[in-house]
Amino acid sequence: MSAAAQSPTVNARTQQILQAPLLPTLIRLATPNIVGLLAMTVVIGYDGFILGRLGADALAGVALVFPLSMLMMQMSAGGIGGATTAAVARALGAGRGDDASRLAQQALLIAALLAGLFMLALLGFGSRIFTAMGGAGPALDAALAYSNVLFGGALVIWLTNVLAAIVRGAGNMLLPSLMLLTMAAIHLLLCPLLVFGWGPLPGLGVAGAAISSLSANALTALVMAHHLMRRDGAVRLRGQAWRPRPDLLREILRVGLPASLSPVISNASIAVATAVVGSYGTVALAGYGVAARLEYILVPIAFGFGTALTALVATNMGAGQTGRALRVTWLGGGLVAAITGGIGAAAALAPGLWMNLFTADPAVREFGGSYLNIVGGCYGFFGLGLALFFASQGAGRMFWPLAGSLARLLIVAVGGWACVHWLRLPISGFSIVVALSLAVYAAIIAGALRLGGWGR
Repeated sequence: MSAAAQSPTVNARTQQILQAPLLPTLIRLATPNIVGLLAMTVVIGYDGFILGRLGADALAGVALVFPLSMLMMQMSAGGIGGATTAAVARALGAGRGDDASRLAQQALLIAALLAGLFMLALLGFGSRIFTAMGGAGPALDAALAYSNVLFGGALVIWLTNVLAAIVRGAGNMLLPSLMLLTMAAIHLLLCPLLVFGWGPLPGLGVAGAAISSLSANALTALVMAHHLMRRDGAVRLRGQAWRPRPDLLREILRVGLPASLSPVISNASIAVATAVVGSYGTVALAGYGVAARLEYILVPIAFGFGTALTALVATNMGAGQTGRALRVTWLGGGLVAAITGGIGAAAALAPGLWMNLFTADPAVREFGGSYLNIVGGCYGFFGLGLALFFASQGAGRMFWPLAGSLARLLIVAVGGWACVHWLRLPISGFSIVVALSLAVYAAIIAGALRLGGWGR
């Protein structure tokens, strides 16, 4: 047993992470995350269902925004958020409770800065960005209507996700998950009212979905902020001066910046794929938007296990238990690959089970179904890569996850260009390129971890 595990300054949750059997501990930590994040998968699908009732232009417009909105979500929850969870957990694992509280403050300062950058970029250049991605006419109008509201409230989303990351770093997976369930329930009720209108209230169209999302996030952020204001918590936002601390900022950013670059590159891959599919026309773009939405549902599933992996790996690394950290990494990676692979196989064999939920247009169904027939079979690789990404955050080793994401982008960009401009292949040809990119992404991270651990 490590010295940190025996220290009286280590709280009960941290003691369990350091000493309890791995599989039960992983499942105990991941289960609340998975339950909460499954609610968010319902929200992702529900948004597509609601907006699909507005027509193909609305679906195509939101498909243009999705890579950027998910980039913000993944940076705030997975990049900076994951680095925050890891930093707080390592500090608690090493018995540095005061530093854990100061790290939480620094993370919120970082969140405010990055939220401002997102807001300025998308409000100032959104039209140019979406046009470059293939948006035009009513689809572009729908994209801007949704984007201007969502990114205008970027601070709300960043604070929600970083506050949740702080709570998870302290070993409490239940509260953030309850907040995700609450957020989903609010959105399910509010979204159709704002999109279609109710009684004397006029419908706001696609902008109503964005307003609903921001409202639900704001409420949950207030609850988690109140929880972290308690004076008896493992991490406390009160009692410390709120000022930048360069040493603690570096501790978060040395992991958070490369971890944030990985979803930047991953979502750039999706943005490039969206632009390539846009070359096949609006119907193809709508079909791809519905089909690719399934990938965004896989991300929360991986995130449910991944945040637990981040906390487990970081706490054990902080306590000097590297072997235990590696064992739980492979255990978690295998579980996520099995779950996402099973979902992908079902989508590949019967794509109509997914496509028919969102659209009755046979052409849209055909394009989306063709994509899922091929790419669905590689979703297990996608899940494995994501799980190892989160574990690497906990270890503070982000080079290989970043290399895997970059390889994925290059394959999609070069292969997509070749499919459209050189080989002039149908959408199935490009789908093969996307499937290959997911397999290479996982192989690079898993191969590097297997050969060198976290020694490089």
